[in-house]
Amino acid sequence: MADIERVKRNEKNYCDAKEAVDALLSALTAYEAALPLIKSLRSYYETDWINDVRDDEAGLFPPELRRGVLTEDAIFDLLTSDAAVRDDAARIFSI
Repeated sequence: MADIERVKRNEKNYCDAKEAVDALLSALTAYEAALPLIKSLRSYYETDWINDVRDDEAGLFPPELRRGVLTEDAIFDLLTSDAAVRDDAARIFSI
């Protein structure tokens, strides 16, 4: 006799897994495209960032200038998250 529940269970597993794999492929494509931006921000944070923060504090930038990148935690948090992504990927993909 056919096991309908087994087919249903595996159909659900397939659909859920396919959705997750498709989402990951899309996210990996976006992440790969962002890697040069992350590298650039890391370099900026290690070199010119503090000078720009000081210039901002001295009022040298126009008030309408978006300056989220100058906040104390913005780039640091992004770089920390990037490191976590790399650590998680290494752990996940080493299986």
